[in-house]
Amino acid sequence: MYLKKTLVAAAIAANAFTAFSAFAAQQVDLLITDATLLTMNETKQTFDNGVVAIKGNKIVAVGGQSIAKNYTAKTVLDVDGDIVLPGLINTHTHASMTVFRSLADDVPDRLHRYIFPLEKKLVSRDMVRIGANLGNVEMVKGGVTTYADMYYFEDEVAKTVDKIGMRAILGESVIKFPVADAANAEEGIQYALNFIEEYKDHPRITPAFAPHAPYTNTTEILQKVAKLSLELDVPVMIHLAESHREEEKIAKRSNGLSPVQYMDSIGALNKNLIGAHMILVDDKDIELVKQSDMGVAHNMSANIKSAKGVSPALKMYDEGVRIGLGTDGPMSGNTLSIIDEFNQVAKVHKLVNKDRAAMPPIKVIDMATMGAAKALHMEDKIGSIEVGKLADIIVVDTTAPNMMPVYNPYSALVYSANSGNVRHTIVDGKVIMKDRAILTVNEEEIRKEVIEFTKLVRKTVIESGEVVQ
Repeated sequence: MYLKKTLVAAAIAANAFTAFSAFAAQQVDLLITDATLLTMNETKQTFDNGVVAIKGNKIVAVGGQSIAKNYTAKTVLDVDGDIVLPGLINTHTHASMTVFRSLADDVPDRLHRYIFPLEKKLVSRDMVRIGANLGNVEMVKGGVTTYADMYYFEDEVAKTVDKIGMRAILGESVIKFPVADAANAEEGIQYALNFIEEYKDHPRITPAFAPHAPYTNTTEILQKVAKLSLELDVPVMIHLAESHREEEKIAKRSNGLSPVQYMDSIGALNKNLIGAHMILVDDKDIELVKQSDMGVAHNMSANIKSAKGVSPALKMYDEGVRIGLGTDGPMSGNTLSIIDEFNQVAKVHKLVNKDRAAMPPIKVIDMATMGAAKALHMEDKIGSIEVGKLADIIVVDTTAPNMMPVYNPYSALVYSANSGNVRHTIVDGKVIMKDRAILTVNEEEIRKEVIEFTKLVRKTVIESGEVVQ
């Protein structure tokens, strides 16, 4: 009898302890465990057997294995030692141009001889939607959780971003000649204003202006966009210091100023600006960029493919410029994969600096995460895995043949990884890709639409041979 009472008492005590433990543990929505965790915070803190707790769309805890006991979760993602890092950020692209990928890759002066005429024939709301859907899928599968886009009909791009669950800054193009959604730059500005009004309060989409370049807009238009952006507190994306054509035209317009100096002289260089490419810049330009607090998008693949040169991105990074990685459009760099930029960014900067130690992997990963967040002025929200930040996180497979073994996770990511190694993609606390399967959109339906649209592309620009002028 005594033994029976003791056993009953022990059972009651055990149940009470279990209930108390469950009560004491904080309930979260998602718990990532057993991670090779690269936080990319200010001190570049890492954890073996790392743990990340997510509640709603925010990160509520980050640490080693010991903190896991403090949380109970609706979903536990045990990643078995895989690399966990902040979602990658693509600071410059034209996602909808996926449907034109691989056309006329080696045509000289391609933008003016091929791309502009091609867009004049084929850009439409449908084309933008179809291309953006494909681009979004490609980016999610490559671990990109946020991107900065500039194109036409950006309200259509916004719908696709909203559906798949990504985060984006979307800039409506402003350009002086007639395009698909505007007859001139003034109409482009009005289109952008309507778009900004519609999406200004969206939790994951930031609407923006996107004047194409200084030489494809007038001084008055660039000044108007800059003024409106400051009044409305929205970003401005622009191709800047990208080509010798631009350099020559701006020098003629401004009495010999460089594109960066010209933008500064007209009051268009400010904290809202994100300059893509920034290849043809000198020390004076870099100083102006720093003073303005603008962001820079470094697009290595596109820049070297077009033979335009190598941006002094490493110098800008080392001098504290807000700089992140971008892919440019899929007609320029051909992929929207930031991971596939890593290798080239590291190696080409070593080559041009004639220094094997230049651009070490940790700097490359920083430029893809916190550096890119700073370039977009979003470092308070994304770019690192820290308590209070939005839960944009990716998991990279370390068991793939090309990844094994992993002695240094930064080196493995930069020199070994490819976009196909991304296992899981989380945006705003939601798993939108798990084990390579996208959960929010129908990837097969998107592929079918692209295949159907390519029939029109083939008929218009390949069979007819009309586009190159």
